[in-house]
Amino acid sequence: MGIYLSSPKTEKASDDGENESLRYGVSSMQGWRATMEDAHAACLDFDTSTSFFGVYDGHGGKAVSKFCAKYLHQQVLKHESYMAGDLGTSVQKAFLRMDEMMCGQRGWRELAILGDKMDKISGMIEGFIWSPKSAEANNQVDDWPPEEGPHSDFHGPNAGSTACVAIIRNNQLVVANAGDSRCVISRKGQAYNLSKDHKPDLEAEKDRILKAGGFIRVGRVNGSLNLARAIGDMEFKQNETMPAEKQIVTANPDVTTVELCEDDEFLVIACDGIWDCMSSQQLVDYIGDQLKTESKLSVICERVFDRCLAPSVGGEGCDNMTMILVQFKKPIHNPNAASTSAAELPSTSNQPPSDPNEGPSKAE
Repeated sequence: MGIYLSSPKTEKASDDGENESLRYGVSSMQGWRATMEDAHAACLDFDTSTSFFGVYDGHGGKAVSKFCAKYLHQQVLKHESYMAGDLGTSVQKAFLRMDEMMCGQRGWRELAILGDKMDKISGMIEGFIWSPKSAEANNQVDDWPPEEGPHSDFHGPNAGSTACVAIIRNNQLVVANAGDSRCVISRKGQAYNLSKDHKPDLEAEKDRILKAGGFIRVGRVNGSLNLARAIGDMEFKQNETMPAEKQIVTANPDVTTVELCEDDEFLVIACDGIWDCMSSQQLVDYIGDQLKTESKLSVICERVFDRCLAPSVGGEGCDNMTMILVQFKKPIHNPNAASTSAAELPSTSNQPPSDPNEGPSKAE
């Protein structure tokens, strides 16, 4: 089987939710791709005042994106920085923690399960029999202790995933991103990018790649990966003289913090299957028009997919598509809103792409 199907799978997996401060809709579609490698997490009531949303776009398989969707938000929640109110540090540490957790016997076993390489009836993985720990049986978060076994020296997966996460607590919005999934906020109808697409040709990314011993060929890291940051992809993280943040490819995210104000209408997190087809401003304009007549947010996500889907195999519109749309339900009374004026947000108009593969930065 090639990477594309003879006809696209257009069935959508969608969900909606709301609380007193916001509404969200999420949807995903496999499209023309032979497999579905996207995953997402939507935790409306992450705690009593916080919501968490994340989109994970896998490459080389679905195991890493599913691992992130299952565990990344748990690691944010349990980190000591989160307890102290430092959302930015807790989410940054959680990104790096994913790489650590995927190593060793336990990481290998979990990836095998999530990648459907395990017989769930017999408990067999390539001839290895295991019994679940009590914490796993109860679906509880534990401290992920190391396990002895035939894959104890497993260095982590060569497959990988982007990760783009938004955490909303009262008037505070924290966005963390590694890769080319993207978070965009609409403020009075203007699109502002709250994440940067981490392509290898960006100057800061290129500098790190070269210093770590890598190279860039045809816009790809070591001629292979078209992302400069990702979770997983451990073949690019083997320089033992450098910390995780300085490896050829790093899971270390950019973290952006924004104080929400009454002008903020909604935010979008989506994989590059969307941004390959629409600029940030084009998508914000489209959603704004849809919101005039459609109240179910997941339906708007589904319509975006139908709009982006290529009519035939090849080029843009053939990738998996996942999108989370979050709408702020009521005015946000924030006396400090002036500190995050539109002039200080990263506008789509002042972030031109460094290469044609990065995607458009603003609608013409």
